Amino acid sequence: MSDYMIRGTAANEFIRAFAVCSKGVAEEARKRHNLSPVAAAALGRTMSAALMMGADMKNDSDVLTIQFVCDGPIGGITVTADSGGHVKGFAENPGVMLPPNAYGKLDVGGAVGNGILHVMRDIGLKEPYAGEVNIQSGEIAQDLTYYFAVSEQIPSVVALGVLMDRETAKVREAGGYIIQLMPGCPDDIAAELEKACVSAPPVTTMLAEGGTPESILTDLLGGMGFRVREQMPVAFKCDCSRERVTKALVAMGPGQLKELIAEGKPVTLNCHFCNTDYTFDTDMLKAILERASKKK
Repeated sequence: MSDYMIRGTAANEFIRAFAVCSKGVAEEARKRHNLSPVAAAALGRTMSAALMMGADMKNDSDVLTIQFVCDGPIGGITVTADSGGHVKGFAENPGVMLPPNAYGKLDVGGAVGNGILHVMRDIGLKEPYAGEVNIQSGEIAQDLTYYFAVSEQIPSVVALGVLMDRETAKVREAGGYIIQLMPGCPDDIAAELEKACVSAPPVTTMLAEGGTPESILTDLLGGMGFRVREQMPVAFKCDCSRERVTKALVAMGPGQLKELIAEGKPVTLNCHFCNTDYTFDTDMLKAILERASKKK
C-alpha cells in the first residue's frame, strides 16, 4: 500500500479526523539517517503526526515544525511538514540503543526522556504561531494529545505507531490517526468516541492486518456518520539543494570564505533533515568567494 493520508468528519462535523499510512516515509527516514529501531520508531511517529497536523494548514508555503527538546539519549527530534503531504526530519542521536520497556516494546519514552515539546506553525505572519508543553511521557502520541488539550484547547485522540521487522530492522508498518472534538460537541458524542478509542487495537496492529486509513477511521467513527473529505499522497521530501547550500556559503561573507580556501581542503556541508552531503572543492569555493565579493 502506497503512503497516503485522509481527512474526514463525523457526527455532523462535531468530529474531525485524520489518518495516515506512512510506512514508506518512516523507512526512507530510517535509511537516510541509519536509524536504530528505537530512533526509527520515535522519528516515524513524529513524522506521521506532522503530516496530519500539516494537512490542517491552508497555504502551500505554510510550514509546521514539531520539536522534542529533551534530555533522553535520543538527544532531540525535529520534524517539519507542509500542507501538501511532504515531511522531513531527524533525530540528534540516530543510533540510540535501549533495551525494551516493561511491555517488551521499543522504549521510545526512555529514548526521549524529559524536556519540552514545541509546535510551530509558520503561516506567513510576522511571527510563527508557537506553543509548547512539558513532555509527559516521551511516547510522542501521549505528548501530542496533552499538547492539543493544554496549548490549543482541543480535546483530541492521537494514536501513532511504527512496527519494526526484528530480522531486517526495516519498517514493517507505520501510521496513525488524530481525532478531535470541535467546539460545542455534545457529551454523548464525546463519550461514544472515548469508548471506541479505548477498545481500539494499536494502529500498527490494524495496519498489519490489512487496515487502511479509511477502514481505521470507519471502524472508530462509522457509527457516527464518518465521511472522507480529502485524500492525498504523502512522502519524505527535503527541499535542500546545492544552490541553497551555495547561498548559505555566500552569506558567510568573504572573510570566512577566504579562511576556508586558505586551508586548501574540500568543504562538506550536511543537511540534517535528509543527511545529504554537499562537497565544495577549492575552485568551487573561489567561485563562491567571487560571488560573495560582488554581492558585498
